Parts: sequence; structure tokens; C-alpha cells
Amino acid sequence: MTGAGPGRTRDRILLGLAVALLVATPLVPAAVTAATPSALTFVRIPVESVAVLLVLAVVPWRPVRVAVAGVFGALVVTAGLLAAIDRGYESVLAVPFDPADAGQLGAAFGVMADAIGTPAATALVVLACLVAVGVAAGLAWAVLRTDAAMRGRRGGPAALAVACTVWIAGALLGSQAAAAASVDTIGDAVSQASAAAADSAAWARQIAQDPYAAAPASSLLQALRGKDVVIAFVESYGRVAVQGSAFSAGVDDVLRRGTAELSAEGYGARSAWLTSPTFGGLSWLAHSTLQAGVWADTQTRYDQLIGTDRLTLSDAFRRAGWHTVSDVPSDTRPWPPGTSFYHYGTLLNAGNVGYRGPAFGYARIPDQYTWKYFADHELAGSHQPVMAEIDLVSSHAPWAPLPQLVPWSQLGDGSVYDLQPARSASAETVWQRPQTVRAFYGRSVEYSLGAMLSFLGNVNDPNLVVIVLGDHQPAAIVSGADAGHDVPVSIIARDPAVLHRIDGWEWQPGLLPGTHAPTWPMDAFRNRFLAAFGQ
Repeated sequence: MTGAGPGRTRDRILLGLAVALLVATPLVPAAVTAATPSALTFVRIPVESVAVLLVLAVVPWRPVRVAVAGVFGALVVTAGLLAAIDRGYESVLAVPFDPADAGQLGAAFGVMADAIGTPAATALVVLACLVAVGVAAGLAWAVLRTDAAMRGRRGGPAALAVACTVWIAGALLGSQAAAAASVDTIGDAVSQASAAAADSAAWARQIAQDPYAAAPASSLLQALRGKDVVIAFVESYGRVAVQGSAFSAGVDDVLRRGTAELSAEGYGARSAWLTSPTFGGLSWLAHSTLQAGVWADTQTRYDQLIGTDRLTLSDAFRRAGWHTVSDVPSDTRPWPPGTSFYHYGTLLNAGNVGYRGPAFGYARIPDQYTWKYFADHELAGSHQPVMAEIDLVSSHAPWAPLPQLVPWSQLGDGSVYDLQPARSASAETVWQRPQTVRAFYGRSVEYSLGAMLSFLGNVNDPNLVVIVLGDHQPAAIVSGADAGHDVPVSIIARDPAVLHRIDGWEWQPGLLPGTHAPTWPMDAFRNRFLAAFGQ
């Protein structure tokens, strides 16, 4: 008799823990996705737990009950993971998570590794996996424990019936007491995937409706014949960099001084805004939108687009007689769309530009070196006019450590940068405080723009035309929760005739667009550019 009391107490504690897990855990996905979760979020009856106990109540075979409990645990954990990923997408990219884009989670891991280091990032992923397995196992145990207790008590089935009745009544009355958080989360993910699939046919028609699809080469870009044209994407260069932020004054100063310096060297510039299809990341969506003239705002759309023969700006230049170059200094692997979709003649990346200096976080190669290599090896001595897209990545998250500008003549093979990473705060240090993150973001944009101005000031090419723009706004930690998608865009040229061609655009003089400068969707640029510089 002496052991019966403690045994009953232990059983009651374990049963209470099991019930608590069944009530609270399935509600976690709703709390994760809610903008402002409250205590009421957890004062509800989850239908998932009621349903699984009902199923177990009518299944006589224990192996089947164990399997059902395991499926229940996996379902709730899957819902929690989907909710966490969706919250991350909303926080960083300002879009809901589409399961069809799951392949981009690897890229997200890469950015996290650059911010906190690969060992720490790997440890976090392993820990998350262990927690997920543990929670799933704990939920399966909780279901079986509660089912066993209900089978062993006279009032068990009645209690289950009462819980089921309360849930159904609450659902019919629209009460917040009734919840299906895990089911709803998985349903939302399925809906996102279904919407993406339904969009495919309409998207294909959009891609095919190209007014320039059959344009003869002789009609393309005639007003730029003999010009070297560079499209330079500055990573994360958004409106927040130049307007209304604690760091925008420094960036604006670089742009104002740059405008004056360029004017003294015979350059003119016109600036405006473009609205990017992406936010906080997924830069390639912006690149393809600008080049192909269609709104590629999801990975699914992008994957479909690059499998078509839609005319890109780079292909238009190639057809019209330019030597075309892509320079993506963050790439370390082959990039098939560079030739199959964009049709570049030369693909430059981290492995073939002779860089022997240190890496700067995600930005393996500083922007100034990227410009110098391009000037020396692609512009100099080319027998054809050159068209290039250059992706400048020194302003890519995590924005630390940061490189510094060096004299153009000293860049060499990049070893001049050997001591620079140690002179900058590390990403681990910078990301301890949001204010520091924002400050380093601003400094990174100042560097990237300064690198471009260094190129323009050191390359004596009277036929040079540079289109410089941002790909998207930086993540919400910098831009804020309600930031838009606008990015600055400027066209720089020494030949006044080039800028005269876009007089009708009403873009503003200089490198710094004002609040009232024109704002276009980014997919409008291709057609307007081809129209302005065609026959």
C-alpha cells in the first residue's frame, strides 16, 4: 500500500504533462505566425488532439495506435516548422513561404553561416532537428499516455465526448476556443503551392506575349552602337539607403560628391526609382525581372521563366553585336542559365578572376576588385563593344567584415586586402545589436557606391554607359516592418546623346533621386529601354 500513493501521484503528473502537451503544442504554429500572439492564443482546444484521441478510441490494435500517434506528432511538428519558416520569410523577404521554393533554404543557411559562422549555423540546424524529433516523439507519447488513461477509466470516453462537443460547438459559433492551428498551417502551405501551380499557365502566356520576340537584330539598340554598356546591380541598395534612415545621410553624401566628381569628368547622370519584385533577398528575381521585362516575383516563376526563350537585355545586346559578360563574384559553381537563358558570351565568378585576397563574409571578392578586373580584362582591348551585368555584393548581408577602398593601381591580385578583415568588426559582433547592423549596412552601401565611382574615375572610356540600381531593399532589420520595394536607379554616360534619348522619362539629374522622381515597376524597364535606344 505504501507504494500505491506515490505511484498514483506520478501517474497523475505524467498524465497532466501529456494533456498539457496535447493542448498547448498544436497551438504553437498559430502563435509563431501571429503578428502579436496573446495569452488567449493558448486558451483553446486544438482539433488535432481531439481528433487523434477519437481515432485511438475506436482502434483496438496497439501497433496501429502507435503508428497513428507517430503520424500525429510528425504532423504537428511539420506545421510548427512550416510556421517558423513562413515567419522567417515574412520577416526577411516580406512574402509568405511557398513550399515550391524550399530549395532556397540552402541559400538562407549560407547567409546565416556568413552572419554567425558555419559551425554555429550548423549547430543551430542540428539542434533544431533534434528538438523537432524530440517534440514529435513527446507528442506521440502524450497521445498514447492519454489514450491509455482514458481506456482505464470509466469517465474517459465521456470526457472525450465533452471535449469533442465543446470544440464542435465553438467551431459552429465562431468561438476562439476552437482551434485547428496545425491543420490550418499545413493547409496554408498547400494553398500556397496550389496557387503557384495554378499560376503556371497564366505566367507562361505572359512570358510568351513579348513585343520584342521577333525583333530583327538590326532594329535593336541602334542608338547605343559602339557604346560599352554595364548594368550594375548593387546588392540591397534600396530606398532606405538614401531616404529617411539613420544611415542615409552618409550614402547621400557619397552620391552628391559622386555626382559632382562625375560632372567634372564629363559624365552626366539621370536617376529615378524602380519597384523590385523581391525584398530582403532572392536577388536573381530582380535581375530576371529587369532583363526579361516580366514580373518574376517567386522562385517558381523564375524557374519557369529561365526555361523559356524570352528575350533578355543581354541577349538583345548579343544579337546586336555586343560581346556580353556576366560577372557574379559570389558564385562558386557553374551557372547554366547564364548561357541557356541570358546567353552571355563570358561568365566570370569567384573562381576565374584571379583573386588571391581574403573573403569578406558572403562577399568573397570586394566590389572594387570586381570593377578593376572587369576594366582590365573585358573592357581593355576588346574588339567589340561590351555589354555586362555586374553584381556587386559587398553590400550583401551580413554587412561585415567590410573592405576599404584602396588606390586603383594597387589592387593587383587582391592580396592588398589581406589585413583588412581584421580591422573591421566581425559579423558575429555586428549582429549583436540591430543599431550596429543598420550602421554597417549603410557603410557597406557607401563602399559599393564608392567602388563604382573609383571605376568611373579611373577608366578612360568615352563610350561608357553605366546603369546602376539596387536589386531590392535590405531585410526588415534594416528597412523596417512596413518598408516598400523601391530601389534607386541611375543611368550614367559621357555622351549627352545617350541621356537625351531618355528625356521623355523625366528622370532627375544626378545620382540621388528625390522623393518625387518617377517610380516604375522593374519589369517596365526592358521595354522602355529597348524603345528609347532602338531605331
